Amino acid sequence: MGQKIILGVDDLIDEAEREIETVSVRQAMELYGNPDVAFIDLRDIRELEREGRVPGAVHCPRGVMEFRIDPKNPSHHPVFSADKKFVFFCAGGLRSALATVVAKRMGLHPVCHMAGGYVAWKRAGGQVELPEHAPGED
Repeated sequence: MGQKIILGVDDLIDEAEREIETVSVRQAMELYGNPDVAFIDLRDIRELEREGRVPGAVHCPRGVMEFRIDPKNPSHHPVFSADKKFVFFCAGGLRSALATVVAKRMGLHPVCHMAGGYVAWKRAGGQVELPEHAPGED
């Protein structure tokens, strides 16, 4: 007998977006540079090496986020103990929606996610730090 999945990823994302604050790229750009705001990049390190990064954003891969947020965990990142607003983002805004709802449930606040993620940020002319040598270049 096969598995019967009752909630698909689209359902989970829809549920998350009903529970969390979503900011547009323009709104995120207005927050960028504010010392009371921390941008949290949830992408995998390979994505950063390939696509670049938002300068000053804290890299916190989605796979370890809960450990970085938890102050009792040895992997805790001190940014999550700061009195800041947290703007989560990933490549396109899906992982960050799911991550934001988990972070909110853990007690992190205020926390939101950026619609469209890093791709939308780059397209809108947001500040980026590109890799020195993109894969495939000689």
